[in-house]
Amino acid sequence: MISIKNVSKIFSGTKKAVNDISLEIEDGQITGFIGPNGAGKTTTLKMITGVFEPTEGEITINGFNIIKNPVEAKQQFGFVPDSPDMFLRLKGIEYLNFIGDIYDVSTEERQRLIADMAERFDMKTALNDRINSYSHGMRQKIVIMGALLHKPSVWLLDEPLTGLDPKAAFELKEMMREHANAGNSVLFSTHVLEVAEKLCDKIAIINKGSIVYQGTLEDLKARYSAEESLENIFLEITK
Repeated sequence: MISIKNVSKIFSGTKKAVNDISLEIEDGQITGFIGPNGAGKTTTLKMITGVFEPTEGEITINGFNIIKNPVEAKQQFGFVPDSPDMFLRLKGIEYLNFIGDIYDVSTEERQRLIADMAERFDMKTALNDRINSYSHGMRQKIVIMGALLHKPSVWLLDEPLTGLDPKAAFELKEMMREHANAGNSVLFSTHVLEVAEKLCDKIAIINKGSIVYQGTLEDLKARYSAEESLENIFLEITK
């Protein structure tokens, strides 16, 4: 579970990128985080993960404060950032073993998990190649595999479907649903409203740094004409 209470982030002394937001990302659910470019989605995710420190407010992950208890809090989640271009000189398997070492995943457990994810993402033959030789989609897959290797209860995914081929995108969506059904939490940002509509239990819409809606899609649609598409509702809320 993620608890965000009255969180703001100010850059350069004056620019308020995130403005007094509060959210509860509950266990057993997939929560979609949607909003226009520059709305504050990535800034919020980077505050949750400790990359940015909130100017105001408090963030806890499974009860651990990300600022006061950073190590314990970071052990709770797996994070897929908005760019997969990292550790490019390592081979895929070297990167995964590096992550396994950081999180103290046993050799037996990591071998099992790597084999399972490599099968699901069709990465078995690529693990011994360097990441800088991967396509964008393959880099996205290896970063996802690394984020999930220590079996975190909280998944934080920033545009995770970008660049994935249809099979990999399907597998990741299946894994997200399996994870939530097992009583865990998933928070992911997306620009693809159709994905949010089909996959999410709840959504949070952010616009100009403020949360303008949080709840179920059914409740959101109930506020508008039954004939309105999610796209039209989104455009109306964020105009």
